[in-house]
Amino acid sequence: MKTLKVGFDLDGVILNNPLRTLRIFAKKLKVLKPIFFKQEKSPFYYPKTDWEKKFWTFVHKSSYRIDPTIYQLQSLVQEKKIDAYIISGRYSFLKKDFNRWLKKINRLNVFKKSYSNENDLQPNDFKVKMINKLKLDIYVEDNWDIIEKLNHHTKAKIFWITNIVDRKIPYQFKFSSLKEVCQYLKKLV
Repeated sequence: MKTLKVGFDLDGVILNNPLRTLRIFAKKLKVLKPIFFKQEKSPFYYPKTDWEKKFWTFVHKSSYRIDPTIYQLQSLVQEKKIDAYIISGRYSFLKKDFNRWLKKINRLNVFKKSYSNENDLQPNDFKVKMINKLKLDIYVEDNWDIIEKLNHHTKAKIFWITNIVDRKIPYQFKFSSLKEVCQYLKKLV
């Protein structure tokens, strides 16, 4: 059987992040964004001022631990059932924190390679580019807005780790946790 090439988002997928997983914070930000920030046509806001970047950095601190399911991923990799990649839409100013997490994660030898959005593309565009470049079979994401874009611009199957706010949205590859994703992957390979 072929080894599947599987990509994983970082925040809310590999790292537990209650703010991102629940999407409550993000939903409220969408409502407040026009009040505090100049409106942009891009779907994802890019912080420009030092204050905005500090705020964004603070919000990303809510990624507080590696999901314990990482050991199930590690088994799938060791058994050569999957090649795993991290593809994070984090902007360049979050690179230091991204590297800090990679040091902790890479000790487990799970991921073949890790990528972050160093050129500050829109996160969905960066992920489309990397999924296509790596020719991934599957990509695991927790953000519904990104899922919609990936489904139209990649050939990969896009797995969605949903949340309390969006869980009623119908979707073929919807999972409640990384653990469910791993259980499904085990059945595929």
